[in-house]
Amino acid sequence: MTDQTVLVPSVEWLRDARRARLLSVVTLLWLGAESVLGIAAGLGAHSVALIGWGTSALVEAAASLIVVWRFTGSRTGSAHAEERARKAVAVSFWLLAPYLVLHVAHDLDAGHRPLPSLLGIAVTATSAIGMPFLGVAKRRLAIRLRSAATAGEGTQNLMCALLATGVLAGLALNTAGWWWVDPAMAVLLAAVAVREGFRAWHGHSCRH
Repeated sequence: MTDQTVLVPSVEWLRDARRARLLSVVTLLWLGAESVLGIAAGLGAHSVALIGWGTSALVEAAASLIVVWRFTGSRTGSAHAEERARKAVAVSFWLLAPYLVLHVAHDLDAGHRPLPSLLGIAVTATSAIGMPFLGVAKRRLAIRLRSAATAGEGTQNLMCALLATGVLAGLALNTAGWWWVDPAMAVLLAAVAVREGFRAWHGHSCRH
């Protein structure tokens, strides 16, 4: 039997829920553009790092889709919907982690190194600067909404910014021989993704 427990939200809570859904829609559009431009820049520069980063944006978009689903229609006031969304976001973390590790392993095995790309630098720099604002805003809303799903999505946005910073640093520092910055950042974020997945699954993400 499905638990259909319904919350009794206040006007302020419903307002924050609409904001969370709007931010998730904005993030979906952002990640869509980011993915297309990142992959295009990677193909143009023959950079697997950029292609991988653009592809990872599609994985990250799953969390935004989940939060949009969570705060749409009758699910907005459903405790059961929050629980399902929270666990789905946790799974999206666990999908992102092995992708990052496998991507690094492939790059190292093939001997790929990040190559200079003006479009790639522009796209990753924009993400590194802009994504933290979305991530922080969502985590603040998550506290008021008591929504681990929203907090998890915000954390993924912050991770996206860190990954963009790593790719950007790799593109900039490759000429100095510091090609390892990009794979090192990816492995670190994979470990963070696993940890955050467990936190989201158990509902801890919105408490800190």
